[in-house]
Amino acid sequence: MDVKIKFLGAARSVTGSKYFLEIGRQKILVDCGMFQGKKELRLRNWDPLPINPADIEIVVITHAHIDHIGYLPRLVKDGFSGKIICTPATEDLMKIMLLDAAKLQEEEALFALKKGYSKHEKPQPLFSTEDVKLVMMAVESHPLTQVVMLSPSVSIQFFNSGHILGSAFVVMTLKGDRETKKILFSGDLGRYEDPVMYAPEPAMEVDVVVIESTYGNRVNPQVDVEEQLTTIVQEACDANGALVVPAFALGRTQSLIYYFHLLMEKGNIPPLPIYIDSPMAINVTDLYERHGDLHKIKITKQGSQLLSIFDSPQIHFCPTRESSQALNDIKKPMIIISASGMATGGRILHHLTHRLPRQSDTVLFAGYQAEGSRGRRLLEGEKTLRIFGEDIPVNCRVREVHGLSAHADQTELIRWLSTIKKSPKFTFVTHGELESASAFAAIIEDQFKWKTMIPDYLQSVTLFEGI
Repeated sequence: MDVKIKFLGAARSVTGSKYFLEIGRQKILVDCGMFQGKKELRLRNWDPLPINPADIEIVVITHAHIDHIGYLPRLVKDGFSGKIICTPATEDLMKIMLLDAAKLQEEEALFALKKGYSKHEKPQPLFSTEDVKLVMMAVESHPLTQVVMLSPSVSIQFFNSGHILGSAFVVMTLKGDRETKKILFSGDLGRYEDPVMYAPEPAMEVDVVVIESTYGNRVNPQVDVEEQLTTIVQEACDANGALVVPAFALGRTQSLIYYFHLLMEKGNIPPLPIYIDSPMAINVTDLYERHGDLHKIKITKQGSQLLSIFDSPQIHFCPTRESSQALNDIKKPMIIISASGMATGGRILHHLTHRLPRQSDTVLFAGYQAEGSRGRRLLEGEKTLRIFGEDIPVNCRVREVHGLSAHADQTELIRWLSTIKKSPKFTFVTHGELESASAFAAIIEDQFKWKTMIPDYLQSVTLFEGI
């Protein structure tokens, strides 16, 4: 049995994760992400997949971020009819994330048609909500550590990777006629000292490693988040204004709720109302209570009801547009957490149009702001921000908190790899920009003396022959 791998994404880039395996006659895809970011990468989503989707028998998913699952509806639309295997929490999140992505795609196509800026006569979304329904019908979820047989010769196990709810690294075991081999796919790894997620499980002895390198060239010390947030909230209260936080619905919103709740309990900040104004964040937060064994937040049961810090009196969810708009009239200290995290779209834009001109209010960024995004422009001190075709004056305070990243940094990636004691035959450094992947590969070679490779997009490598 020969084994080959082809890199259909996350090769010298931090997006579009797709690893295609040919194991004898069996064809398996690990992750099925959408390309995001630069236009040249995004255009790949529209190109035909370099392999026939109908030939793929199984897709294995590490976690529910769009750069790991976002291409699934297109794969199904183009002929894939096999199984999609993931953890139960990833299945629940996948539905929320993909339906939201489909809705955005459909709205964008309609907007392009209305405004006439598409080169197509009738612009189409990359995929629709109907395609997402077909995806969910193909999903089969399995708990962490359970051995899942994909065929008589191939099995997988999921192990907690600590990145987001349900995230896992995958160990694939191949039983040939003569030998047994193991391949490890890291997915995205989380942090060792995260206040909400458990630390990643140790890796294990394997023959091939496919390791992410998002922060392979960066050390992100988890600086005192509590101290930073206390200062920023107190400053907002002293000005008698609102604190508006653009935050991603999955992971970042729940971490912020945890910290604000903790600071109120300690008496470091006053008991302010916290408004969660993102329909997706509300749905995702419910899943934290349903999957209470996967994180550190305490869940209690009261009758048939599950309760946690997300049900505390300070937390108010805004499920409707009306409840969101009502926040515009409140002129006293409060916290509004709304998507999206880089202020690229969503309800946060409506809050910014009302809050940016007010000297009493504060906008707080709690994560990486990509070049060119509204978030980055605000942090760089722009005096006006264009939203919905209007130039909004920036009179409010703009602040930033560090240390909330859900990604393992260089030190933590090395710590995780160091649990593999025997040198793998291959170590592929993926899911990182070239600068990051190169720096990380050099450290692996220097520290562990492993043979590393930074694969090119569409590169094929024979892993084993005649096992």
